[in-house]
Amino acid sequence: MSASSASPAIRLPFDELQQLLRAIFQHHGCSEKVAAALACNCASAQRDGAHSHGVFRMPGYVSTLASGWVNGQAEPKVTDVAAGYVRVDAAGGFAQPALTAARPLLVSKARSAGIAVLAIHNSHHFAALWPDVEPFADEGLVALSVVNSMTCVVPHGAHKPLFGTNPIAFAAPCAGHPPIVFDMATSAMAHGDVQIAARAGQALPEGMGVDADGQPTTDPQAILDGGALLPFGGHKGSALSMMVELLAAALTGGNFSWEFDWADHPGAKTPWTGQLIIVIDPSKAEGERFAQRSRAMVEQMHAVGLTRLPGERRYREREIASREGVALSAEELAGLNALLR
Repeated sequence: MSASSASPAIRLPFDELQQLLRAIFQHHGCSEKVAAALACNCASAQRDGAHSHGVFRMPGYVSTLASGWVNGQAEPKVTDVAAGYVRVDAAGGFAQPALTAARPLLVSKARSAGIAVLAIHNSHHFAALWPDVEPFADEGLVALSVVNSMTCVVPHGAHKPLFGTNPIAFAAPCAGHPPIVFDMATSAMAHGDVQIAARAGQALPEGMGVDADGQPTTDPQAILDGGALLPFGGHKGSALSMMVELLAAALTGGNFSWEFDWADHPGAKTPWTGQLIIVIDPSKAEGERFAQRSRAMVEQMHAVGLTRLPGERRYREREIASREGVALSAEELAGLNALLR
């Protein structure tokens, strides 16, 4: 059971949770650099209340590493392609260490040219996407990222799944406020949230997915057992999901959501696809005014009655965690400790 669905029994300092997760990753074959990148992402998601991408994912990471599907020791190869273009071969490893390796060059190019693109291929991404972009906004930059995943979404008007949940994440600086950040799947619901609902025996809202016969269902287990998710917003979400496939796979050289086969790796959970990140330096156009204009927009959104902006729940959870520690249930902590044995 997730700490989000029961009164948390335990609160760990963020650094302590990171250390525990890092130890688990290293215990299961990750290099120190890979373990640090993955632990930071997973701990950040748990801290900020994104439980479907927090410690809930750890058994999936471990089973994937054990299956030999992903290389936990991979050394990314960074290539300086052009004035505003960086390419990274993740070498069959995770995307976050590839981003870490390319980040200094990417930022340098964005500040020089005003915009830069990072294309990651031969990579696995099994985590929340917003931690990839928020740090750029902390530096005054605007960032947009897309990543495709394994086939589990039926395109609008189709009969069988083709696309992944294919999330889009965006981050922008905002004067006097935390960055404006959103991270959304182009499916009606994130796959991890379906898994959490199935584990808890909770029905889903209508319109989330179909069963193995292609019939609408509110049963999360029916979606997981041969069914599929639907795109959000019908044809609009479907078009965005198609765009993510083109940007994250076709443009980077990564696999489309349907192009990889993990049948020979029982226990594999991570999609072997690609990721694209676009970073913009707004100072080239507006100097310091961009962050101020962002703040003006936020204030106007509040003025018309919007009570919660994208990312605000995460910031509230983060503030609580900074005072009290990151919430975990006793079962979650026991599960993590079991992964070290």
